[in-house]
Amino acid sequence: MSSLFNTPRSWLRSAAAAALLVLPLAASAGVLPDDRADALYHRYEGGGVTIQGPSVLVRKKLAEKYAVSANYYQDMITSASIDVEVSGASEYKEERDQYSLGFEYLRGKTTYNLGYTSSEENDYEAQTASFGLSQDLFGDLTTISMGFSRGKDKVRNSTDPGFERDIDRWSYRVGVSQILTKSFIGTLNFEVITDEGFLNNPYRSYRYINPNDTRLFVLEQELYPRTRTSNAVAINGRYFLPYRAAVYGGYRFFTDTWGIVADTFEVGYVHPIKPQWTLEARVRYYKQDNADFYADLFGRSNQQNFMARDKELSTFNSMAFRIGASYEFAQTGWRFVKKGSLNLFYDRIEFRYDDFRDARFSRLATSDPNFRAAGSEPMYEFGANVIQAFVSIWF
Repeated sequence: MSSLFNTPRSWLRSAAAAALLVLPLAASAGVLPDDRADALYHRYEGGGVTIQGPSVLVRKKLAEKYAVSANYYQDMITSASIDVEVSGASEYKEERDQYSLGFEYLRGKTTYNLGYTSSEENDYEAQTASFGLSQDLFGDLTTISMGFSRGKDKVRNSTDPGFERDIDRWSYRVGVSQILTKSFIGTLNFEVITDEGFLNNPYRSYRYINPNDTRLFVLEQELYPRTRTSNAVAINGRYFLPYRAAVYGGYRFFTDTWGIVADTFEVGYVHPIKPQWTLEARVRYYKQDNADFYADLFGRSNQQNFMARDKELSTFNSMAFRIGASYEFAQTGWRFVKKGSLNLFYDRIEFRYDDFRDARFSRLATSDPNFRAAGSEPMYEFGANVIQAFVSIWF
């Protein structure tokens, strides 16, 4: 339920979006996407969490002015994360199914986009409707886009049948894409998101020092503010080299009313080999400061109005390395297929936390030689492996 981009599920979804396997918020003005079908398998494994599942996307143009798209995305989650272990709970399994529909209308140099997404799991429901438009200007060298999304979520607790809370979400975005030279394209995007309602995880707890034994700690349910507004600005560029290769890079700045400030840096390289093969490598670095009401260990119960120990609200950084390859087949067409591609990507992500400790050490018996008193445990860190394999067919 974290709103940042470094939780396993959100990381996978953003990666899938980059692979063009989820519905875009706004299409490029002036040209509708080609008829296309994609089938994806994704798998994330790290930090005691495994997430895997398929995704299928189909796009179809109608009369060169309209386009419809449909997407199905599934997460099958098995979790024995550090939070689960510290709370004393056993490993759990759940499944999330997401369905999306999109409609696009092209009129002159303007493209209008409508979208609806619905997702459901055993203790969480989310519905989001979106509208966007984009406009080509100055001889198609500049594209301006803007959009709005409205979401309504319901949070439940599988251990308490009477628990149900609402979340309202609003998202506003604007962007510009500019062809600066025949070889260089730059984009600038800005987004504002406002959330209101029950914004914390009903299963997650903060910890405070046990007044009866200061070596140990006690758990209580987290307390979050009911509102949050976040702002993000991103600048990206892609430069095409003379030998058909390309380098790209970008920077994203994020801040919110909870006190989090985050930076994301990315650089990548795409290299074609012969007519059919394309190789890609990318490095992404992310770092953030903690939320104002976050602490790894509080001094006492109800120490302040809001109290959280979600590691996604802590001070941490992550480094992600990607390698991948794409193979194009049926380049001259085959029956109803215009062309197709097979794609395989692997990411290795390393997470390191500056103020989130591995509390499993203070859960051990005090006689255990590995026992560490609360507040003196080692800082938590872990690595994750992500695999994406997908096939795309244009028809």
